[in-house]
Amino acid sequence: MGRLEGRVALVTGAGSGIGRASAKLFAAEGAKVVAVDRVEAVNETAAAIRQVGGQAIALTGDAGVEADVAKAVETAVGEYGALDVCYANAGVSGGLIPLFELTADNWMELLRINLVGPFLAIKHAAQVMIPRGKGSIICTASVAGLRSGAGGVPYSASKAGVINLVQTTAQQLTGTGVRVNAICPGLIETGMTRPIFERARERGTADRIGQLNPLQRPGAPEEIASVALFLASDDASYVDGQAIVVDGGLSSSHPTAGRR
Repeated sequence: MGRLEGRVALVTGAGSGIGRASAKLFAAEGAKVVAVDRVEAVNETAAAIRQVGGQAIALTGDAGVEADVAKAVETAVGEYGALDVCYANAGVSGGLIPLFELTADNWMELLRINLVGPFLAIKHAAQVMIPRGKGSIICTASVAGLRSGAGGVPYSASKAGVINLVQTTAQQLTGTGVRVNAICPGLIETGMTRPIFERARERGTADRIGQLNPLQRPGAPEEIASVALFLASDDASYVDGQAIVVDGGLSSSHPTAGRR
């Protein structure tokens, strides 16, 4: 049996990248999946799951809009009878806008998706999980939420907020059996980071991507999905309120001038 056999999983940001890889892996491990994204490509994710014999529903919606999040949770329960796993993965980068060129609107839109979105997922998913006495909620944070150097100012602040959000909500859910954890990816090739990879390839420096971490390479969405699967499964039954870093070792050191 798969590690999620008989369970129901909701994944936001499932139209590409980490979300798509996670939705497909969850389904391969036996879960019935509700894939959510604001882009139509989410239908391709669900179709790919069904094509190999899995069960999946695609919904278009905005992870930062409460009505859309509530609808996604209601769909999972209505169509599949329960919700066991909720992966609040949707996020945007906001680009690298210089500090003094940032506006309050820049901040509000990014926080709406990256931080309010995970809050809404926790709020609505936990309410249907609590009566069953169990459930796993996972949020995508980032190494940018740990310290400077991995993203723009609003993006980094939003991901630091996600890390604190899983800690505080895990405490709020004490005694319910519902676990809340985060994953902090390093440099992963996704739709959000694709411009970085494309510019490097155009310059002929693709071999230098990820050179600052000990593994000296970028990560793949599937490598983050594997950690999400762990947190979703009973293998992580005693893991709660944690932010697990998956970055090739990047955050294990402070920057240095050079290596010998």
